[in-house]
Amino acid sequence: MTHTKYTINADIPKALDFVFVSDLHNCDNTPVLTAVDKYNPDALLIGGDLIHNNKVYKKGFEFIEKTASKYPTFCSLGNHEKRFRQDIKTLLEERGAVILDNTYVSFKGIYIGGLSSGYTCDAYQSKLKYTPAPYTGWLDEFEKCEGYKLLLSHHPEYYERYIKRYNIDLILSGHAHGGQWRFFGRGIFAPGQGIFPKYTSGMYDNRLIVGRGLGNPHSIPRINNKPEIIVINLVSHR
Repeated sequence: MTHTKYTINADIPKALDFVFVSDLHNCDNTPVLTAVDKYNPDALLIGGDLIHNNKVYKKGFEFIEKTASKYPTFCSLGNHEKRFRQDIKTLLEERGAVILDNTYVSFKGIYIGGLSSGYTCDAYQSKLKYTPAPYTGWLDEFEKCEGYKLLLSHHPEYYERYIKRYNIDLILSGHAHGGQWRFFGRGIFAPGQGIFPKYTSGMYDNRLIVGRGLGNPHSIPRINNKPEIIVINLVSHR
């Protein structure tokens, strides 16, 4: 597992430390929990696909229970949560998470929002050329918040089409799994972006961070693409 650290100057009252994870897909919790505890963040941010499907989800729920007992845990909804046929929001909230489903909250002097995946229970990635559109109506209100704004958005392919025009300071995404195979610093394929995708890993436009995720639900192995946990240090420049 790779630990990637970002230090970002921000107009905030005091410094904040976050750990960002995505795309666990019901993976082994132990190394991820150990990493989170190592950094002891002010909050844990989860960028979607905590669970895998309607039968494979117990480890994802256990992960939430353990992290939320120690840290404020904010979770946005990825396509795998949106395709889950139970009340995923209630199930995760009962375990202590704050679910950001096209909404936002105030936290220690900043605002944290979550743009949910546009998927529904009956939509399948392999049958869709483009990722279904998200509901963006609430982003106008989010943009008007006076203060630093951090957005969890599972799909990095949403950035150019739906998010870029908004005055949002930092966007955190996953979903691309690093492009699955990486050669010469570039991913090969990502759902919703296709072959040689643009957004797979790292920082773009100094405000979009795309994590490579932690689980591998596919039979195709990762190549040159270690699972990734992201540490974000927001440094106050006031």
